[in-house]
Amino acid sequence: MPEPQPSSARPVAAEPTAAQMPSQGRATEPTTAELLSRLSAQSTELVRKEIELAKVELTEKAKHLGLGAGLFSTAGLLGLYGLAAAIATAMIALAIVLPWWLSALIVTALLFVAAGVAAMVGKKQVDRGTPAKPEHAMASARLDVEEVKEARHRDDTA
Repeated sequence: MPEPQPSSARPVAAEPTAAQMPSQGRATEPTTAELLSRLSAQSTELVRKEIELAKVELTEKAKHLGLGAGLFSTAGLLGLYGLAAAIATAMIALAIVLPWWLSALIVTALLFVAAGVAAMVGKKQVDRGTPAKPEHAMASARLDVEEVKEARHRDDTA
């Protein structure tokens, strides 16, 4: 059995596809249509990636906000316990010079006065914040719309 002889011919390279070959009379640069097609595809991909990044970022921020809110709640509760202890301390301190019932009554009355003052100040702040709509921004937007209408009317009559 004779052994196959190595071919002295060079290997034939694969023919380039039509997309790989520049057409007759066309430079190697892409056409405007091809560029616009690429722009559209790349813009879509960019927007998709930006939205994905925003989701990841917002998820991470939401975790931190949740943890922070929980810790603030804990701080508020511990502060409330501290306030209760301070109130008890004030009653005990007053009980040194007054009867227990009178020291408790004085501290309770002071707490109700402080609560009333806080309620009145809070009501004033709520009244300043209502109605909850951006009145100045809405008025400014109305003026802008009127200005555009007038400018368009002037252009139509000119």
